[in-house]
Amino acid sequence: MNKVILIGTATAMLATAPFAAANGPIDGKLYGKVNVSVVNSDSGSDDTWKLNSNASRIGLKGSTQVSEGLTVFYKTEFQVAVDGDGDVFKQRNIYAGIKGQYGSLLAGKNDTPTKLAQKKIDLFNDLEGDIKKTFAGENRMADTVAYTTPKYGNFSATYAVMESDADNGSLSDAKSYSVNYSKGDLYVAVAGDSNVKGADLVRVVSQYKIDAWQLGLMYQQNDTTDESGYFASAAYKIDNITYKAQYGSNENDTDGSDKTTLSLGADFKLAKNTKSFVFFTDNEDSSSTKTFGLGLEHKF
Repeated sequence: MNKVILIGTATAMLATAPFAAANGPIDGKLYGKVNVSVVNSDSGSDDTWKLNSNASRIGLKGSTQVSEGLTVFYKTEFQVAVDGDGDVFKQRNIYAGIKGQYGSLLAGKNDTPTKLAQKKIDLFNDLEGDIKKTFAGENRMADTVAYTTPKYGNFSATYAVMESDADNGSLSDAKSYSVNYSKGDLYVAVAGDSNVKGADLVRVVSQYKIDAWQLGLMYQQNDTTDESGYFASAAYKIDNITYKAQYGSNENDTDGSDKTTLSLGADFKLAKNTKSFVFFTDNEDSSSTKTFGLGLEHKF
């Protein structure tokens, strides 16, 4: 099915090419990235080597002004299994929307406002140290309708309704929101989910850039699982190397059990859109899994 969708998208792009040539440039941009890593994972009882494609993707996005002050925008993105495991293509964010002086409204499949509020504090996103390994709230939901306000001073907000993933659900069964503050190098957000994949949670996020440093911090309370925890990250860039570290702890307030994640690594910039990277991750819950990896990423 995913292959049919992708072929249909490509066919539509080719079909509109003559029209675009006669009436101006295509209003979209083809983009993507290939990210592969060779990874060793050791759980004590099992020691394995794997090739991972780390959410490599391809997509088309763009916008068109339809009238004075009114713009239509869209995005269609697919994850690509570069390692050849599983489905070759998998749907990611796919939506259409409209934007004007009163804000923007989109409909389709998209990351929740709570997930988007994370910004860039997860320095090992899509790798074994991804924040989703330890914390709930990292959701991409189908059947989403989301409204984002225009920016008022340094503030903006997003509110979304969606199905909760339950059988026979309705569009307003689940809700997600974020209120964001951004000024210069400082970013702060308060976000939350209600019945999104059955979870009710609140998170507070901050990110600050100072000179060569980028610092991130998150606190989250999950009332459904009675869990609370924090997540902190730091990156330091010198010349073409970025050194990275992050740590998270999520504790069950009922039985005292704890999930933790620790990641250390470095990115080596090879060209404008190309980097190599190395990382070590230690994820612990009822057991411990230590992972070491080497990888390469190219964006286009």
